[in-house]
Amino acid sequence: MLRTAEAVSIGHPDKICDQISDAILDACLKDDPKSRVAIETMGGHGIISITGELTTKTYVNMREIAQQIYRDCGNNDQIGVNVNVVEQSPEIAGGVDMEGAGDQGIMVGYATSETPEMLPLEVVLSRKLAKAMGRHDGKSQVTVKDGKVVKVLTSLCSSGDMSDVTLEETMKNEILPHFDGDWEALKKVWLQNPNGEWTIGGFTADTGLTGRKLAVDNYGPNIPVGGGCFSGKDATKVDRSAAYMARKIAVDYLKKRKAKEVFVHIAYAIGVAEPLMAVVDIDGVQEEIKGYDLKPKAIIEFLDLRRPQFRETAKYGHFGNGFTWDR
Repeated sequence: MLRTAEAVSIGHPDKICDQISDAILDACLKDDPKSRVAIETMGGHGIISITGELTTKTYVNMREIAQQIYRDCGNNDQIGVNVNVVEQSPEIAGGVDMEGAGDQGIMVGYATSETPEMLPLEVVLSRKLAKAMGRHDGKSQVTVKDGKVVKVLTSLCSSGDMSDVTLEETMKNEILPHFDGDWEALKKVWLQNPNGEWTIGGFTADTGLTGRKLAVDNYGPNIPVGGGCFSGKDATKVDRSAAYMARKIAVDYLKKRKAKEVFVHIAYAIGVAEPLMAVVDIDGVQEEIKGYDLKPKAIIEFLDLRRPQFRETAKYGHFGNGFTWDR
């Protein structure tokens, strides 16, 4: 079976926006762990726009955070920041105050014994290539067949200081062991910037938006995506917290049943604490999930989701990077 997955670097426009949204969330949680945050970021062509809902007892300088993240991602040019943020709707807040879910949704968790990260091989390898792109705009893509790499694609913007790029080293150390051939043969299936030289990237060339890389953030395109995006949302939003819990449950079942592949599906209604559905599929056999408290408040406490930690999740995927819900 052929499977392909892609990843993007931290300098990609969408990933810059994800990191800004989550850095704002982290700043709120630092001084007010019960902050209600739903922040969306869009950037492009000299302007970053931040909008959404925020209810918090602390003050965060969103313009300063956005500009700092922009610089952290390898950009030195000046950029303007617009902020249009209001408090959370009282109707939504009422349901959450009663410990119900902040929205309806179906969350999917997944784990596989294929890799130590418990993720599909093509996802793991494409992420390693994205990390090797350093602080530059870039995308990677890896195709595997029966556990072996058959095609590799990297598109990297070559502007500024390229000393942090380690693509060739990563190809030799991480990709070659999964390739049926030697280094010279691997180079023949490695497409590098197939559209030609790329020197104009980031917000100069394209726009970015929070949550636009859902398959990259989750488990790749071959695993279903349930709820919405994660970044910029505090843990009362089950889009995020229940997705993390679903991953934790999938990992637990994978280990204790010595399974090859586990899927978890959890469904919620807005304002209702108990899930409408909670099932696990273990190597093709479905059963109800037992032994876990799946109310949003319980998930938040169990996974310690009121502390700042979320910008890191926005960089190279929310699963498989050693977070609490991966163990």
